[in-house]
Amino acid sequence: MTENPGGEGPSAPDVPDHVKRTVVDLIAAYADRNRDELERAVPRAADAIDEVLSELRVVAAFLSRRVQATGVVWKPADSREAVARTVAEMLPPELEFAVSTAWEAHTVGEEEAAERLTNGDPMVYVHMLAAFGAAIGLAVYKRAELVSTLRQVTGLAE
Repeated sequence: MTENPGGEGPSAPDVPDHVKRTVVDLIAAYADRNRDELERAVPRAADAIDEVLSELRVVAAFLSRRVQATGVVWKPADSREAVARTVAEMLPPELEFAVSTAWEAHTVGEEEAAERLTNGDPMVYVHMLAAFGAAIGLAVYKRAELVSTLRQVTGLAE
């Protein structure tokens, strides 16, 4: 992973642009609480699930470091509450429950429990990480600033 020329964060030139766009679109949909945007992005995420999950992890790590650098206090309990609040009413109840409970297990290091709670569905992880990205991103950025930063960090042109 290299830094992008502006020094804003990680850049993954080997990740296809359509994957990067999908990741930004997923996070933006959660940040906007826009179910239609989310429904448009989900099939694209499912088509490139491994690459999307990998890029979402990179973006989540970047945003976590950004929050730490700004001094915003962000504890695991804040993360659990924020993800649950972010997915509320955005997902069907059974998926909302799976995402919230799997994220809760993940935040306390219970990876085996988190895996069980996903029922082996990688899209649960996609929703977890996208909702987390939106929640933690909005803790330090305004919405437009968050999307612009994500586009920069992923190497997408504005």
